[in-house]
Amino acid sequence: MKIEAQFPAEQATDGSFVRQKDAFNDWVTADGRSGYQAQAGRYHLYVSLACPWASRIVIVRQLLGLEQAIGMTVVDPIRDDRGWAFRNGPGYSEDPINGFKFLSEAYLATDPSYHQRVTVPVLWDTKTKRIVSNNDDDIMRMLEVEFKAFATRFVDLYPAPHRSEIDEFNEWIFQTFNDGVYRAGFATAQAPYERASRRVFETLDELEQRLSTHRYLISPQPLETDWRFFVSLIRFDPVYYVHFKCNLHLIAQYPNLFGYLKDLYQTDGVAQTVNFDHIKRHYYITHDDINPTGLVPIGPAQDLLAPHGRERLG
Repeated sequence: MKIEAQFPAEQATDGSFVRQKDAFNDWVTADGRSGYQAQAGRYHLYVSLACPWASRIVIVRQLLGLEQAIGMTVVDPIRDDRGWAFRNGPGYSEDPINGFKFLSEAYLATDPSYHQRVTVPVLWDTKTKRIVSNNDDDIMRMLEVEFKAFATRFVDLYPAPHRSEIDEFNEWIFQTFNDGVYRAGFATAQAPYERASRRVFETLDELEQRLSTHRYLISPQPLETDWRFFVSLIRFDPVYYVHFKCNLHLIAQYPNLFGYLKDLYQTDGVAQTVNFDHIKRHYYITHDDINPTGLVPIGPAQDLLAPHGRERLG
């Protein structure tokens, strides 16, 4: 029996999932040399609270206090064959900027020939009425660096002394863990699934050891890398363990990783960016090839507000 892929255009002949490249990669700069100048009120984010890539942006916007400078609209977590939609519901809404019904309209307004998968997050320019970027790495960095003048909270997530290490950790964690769970979950053959899943747990084992002596991954304060890791870690037990079959261990079974997860979750403003209803309904209902019944698990029961005990690591 032939197994259908969730995203056929991103499936290799051996059954591996190969993520598509981002289509829009322009930059907003503080001085405007890129053609897009950082200005309060000019740019708008289209995001999903279900998506880890978009959640990175939501967290950075919250941590830096950029809510008044950069608007944000959340899409319906349930995505069908028409893609991400703007509807009114709990935690999501219609599009107040352009009146788009679907995010695909923003893509086609920017490039009428666009035919690939429509993804979040999107950074929209209300002045030129086009997408600046759909690259979550770049958008994250723009908010951290180029919009610094508009931040109401001083949090340096990409400090100069640590930039080389941040970039190195980001690449490793993305390849083996952030995207690794998708490579396992969207694989349509046993070998690529096992290869990706084992790499996921090799990374978790290594980071469990590192976090036995480090409160955060790189510095005494959480940096960009920690939040990139967090958005996948928070989804692991509710979704990836069951839905993507990454089930050697729960994060709750790793003392250091679970304490680290609670530590980050309890950071001021972060818990309000995490919507487990959106997360679980998106994965379990949208990925009907993986979960054809559309049943959404009621668990897991986890107390993320319990003491984390990480203070001892400074």
